[in-house]
Amino acid sequence: MPGTPKALRPRKTPRQKRSAATRDRILDAAARVFVEHGYAAGTTNRIAEEAGLSIGSLYQYFPNKDAILLQLARRHVDQGRRAVAEALRSGLPGTWDERAALLADTALRIHDGDARLHRVLFEESPRPPALLEEIRRLQDALVEALAELLRADPPVRGAGPDAAGARLTAWFLVAATESLTHRYLADRPTPDVSAFRRELIALLTAYLHRPPHDGADGP
Repeated sequence: MPGTPKALRPRKTPRQKRSAATRDRILDAAARVFVEHGYAAGTTNRIAEEAGLSIGSLYQYFPNKDAILLQLARRHVDQGRRAVAEALRSGLPGTWDERAALLADTALRIHDGDARLHRVLFEESPRPPALLEEIRRLQDALVEALAELLRADPPVRGAGPDAAGARLTAWFLVAATESLTHRYLADRPTPDVSAFRRELIALLTAYLHRPPHDGADGP
C-alpha cells in the first residue's frame, strides 16, 4: 500500500488458497507469540516455530516481524470496518439511549480479543502513515454517519445542532468511546466487562442529553 515503507511490506501477495492459508497461519501464530512473549521477544524464529514453518518459509512472506505486526494491525482495522458496516446495515435503534448502547457494543466487539495483543499492535508496534490513514477513515465514516443522524433526530427536542455542532458532538461520541475502550483494555480497572459497558453507556447518554449550549463563551 502507498505510504508503507518497503521494509514493512509483505514480500508477496498470496493469489492461491494454499499461499493465503500459509500467510494466515503465520499471522495467527504471530498473534499467539506476541501475546505470550510481547513485542521485544516476539522474534521471527519463535513465530516460524509456532506456525510449524522454517524461518526461510516465513521470510518468503514477510521480511521481518514489524511487517507481520503491521498486517495484524490491518486485519484488526478491517474487522472494525466490517463491524461498523454491519451495525449501520442492520438498522439503527430508535432512541439515543439505544444508539449509545450500540456504539459501546460495537467498540467492544471491534476490540474483542486479547488485550495484550491489542497493546502490542497499537502501542508497541510501528504505525506507518498508511495504517494511520486507514484508522482515520474508519473513524471519520462513523463520525459522519452519527452527525447526519444528530441533525435529523436530535437527542434534545427543539435543539437540533447545526452541521458543525453535529459533527463535533459526533466526534466526541466516537473519540470518547474509542479512547475509553482502549484505556479499559490496557488498564483493566475491573475484570467485569459488563460494568465497564454500563459506565460507558451512562457517560455517552449523559452527554447526549445535556442541556443545549446557549452560545455564550466561558464556563
